[in-house]
Amino acid sequence: MRLHDLKPRPGAKHRRKRLGIGESSGHGKTSGRGGKGQTARSGSSIRPGFEGGQMPLIRRIPKRGFNNRRFATRYIPVNVEALNRFEDDTVVDEALLRRTGLANGPADGIKILGRGELTRRLIVRAHAFSASARAQIEAKGGRCEVVPPGGAADAAPAA
Repeated sequence: MRLHDLKPRPGAKHRRKRLGIGESSGHGKTSGRGGKGQTARSGSSIRPGFEGGQMPLIRRIPKRGFNNRRFATRYIPVNVEALNRFEDDTVVDEALLRRTGLANGPADGIKILGRGELTRRLIVRAHAFSASARAQIEAKGGRCEVVPPGGAADAAPAA
């Protein structure tokens, strides 16, 4: 078999539907658009939820309550058992966690959680700590340093 012998499997390729080519195209004189009106015109599109000028359902129903999702602080969770990959006395901060793949994606900060068992003495700089994580880190002789959100700790001080 050579490269020029390769062909798609039978039925895998379809001819493009050629609309508006006339009666003999198999799609009739209106090409499947029905008769006249806004949707029969070329370039027409009606936005989702449009009800022909009637007040749309989303605007008719009452709106109640408040949702805090837009203003909530989103943390990337990292468990203490994942921190065992670092050597003793390592400074573990957001940059190191992102570089090693323990913290990925957009968020307002890193929160260290207490799942698992910590076997190393580390200096951990994060935006938040659970009580059990703080207890484990300090029990091994390490330190927990709370960093303000927005990367203020990563910025070099002005000289």
